[in-house]
Amino acid sequence: MILQAVFGLEEGQRYDKLEQLLTLALESLASPSKASMLFFKFLQVDLGKWSPWGKFLRQRQEVDELLYAEIGERRQQLDSERSDILTMLLLARDEAGEPMSDQELRDELMTLLFAGHETTATALAWAFYWIHRQPEIYNKLLSELEDLGDNPDPMAVIKLPYLNAVCSETLRIYPVAIIAFARIAKSPITIMGQTYLEGTALAPCIYLTHHREDLYPEPEKFKPERFLERQYSAYEFLPFGGSSRRCIGAAFAMFEMKLVLATILKRYSLALAEKKTVKAVRRGVTLAPAGGVKMVMTGKCMSQTQQSPSVAAV
Repeated sequence: MILQAVFGLEEGQRYDKLEQLLTLALESLASPSKASMLFFKFLQVDLGKWSPWGKFLRQRQEVDELLYAEIGERRQQLDSERSDILTMLLLARDEAGEPMSDQELRDELMTLLFAGHETTATALAWAFYWIHRQPEIYNKLLSELEDLGDNPDPMAVIKLPYLNAVCSETLRIYPVAIIAFARIAKSPITIMGQTYLEGTALAPCIYLTHHREDLYPEPEKFKPERFLERQYSAYEFLPFGGSSRRCIGAAFAMFEMKLVLATILKRYSLALAEKKTVKAVRRGVTLAPAGGVKMVMTGKCMSQTQQSPSVAAV
């Protein structure tokens, strides 16, 4: 989905290779210890293709080669009618009328691809888990979706208040990113009585902010109603980071989440395959359900052909 949105690519040799390399690169950073390489310079030692950092660098180089090849071809055959993100970036001009360089384009594409490859899927797994763990939430959500009819307009779906509350609460209780990247203090700054000197690196913790008792009473409970009862500021609810460094894919991620949830819930009846509590574990820099969320399809809606139950890991 992210490859199609960013490049407008359909399946093919470059598409398949890029998908494979992105998956391998993310897998190489799957454990917290390996993901630490991204944050600590002393761990970034290239000892060859079998060393963790060396392996990651070589995978990144292969991804770069594919990205630069795609950028070069698209520059030569620029089609302003295309609606993918790469085309929009190629058409963009700064205040001096200059386009983005290949390096700038590569950096933007890498951010979108790595940040969008697993993150929304992880959030969706949590959403399906909480929705089916608490029947009253499932019933409210289904009732809201049914009011739209059989073939709702996607723009109507993303405006549904309870669906938005469910997605927001999913990103609150287990935000995909635990922390935001550090900010460097350009001058001494005092926060809640503590003074930090110029040059201090400050990393906002998204998870801890979302579990503050004063902001979110009973923070360990999944309660979508929180987001119907009040509006949270950008300093209280920050699943996509904040300030000028807010995630570039925030709007697209929420759009994806809402449409996928609405489509699946309207078409299929699902149930959790296991009654045990799913625990959150670190997966690289993200917070994911341990072992995935296993679900059983118990049937289809009346408009769908009946099918025997199957089990899949979300």
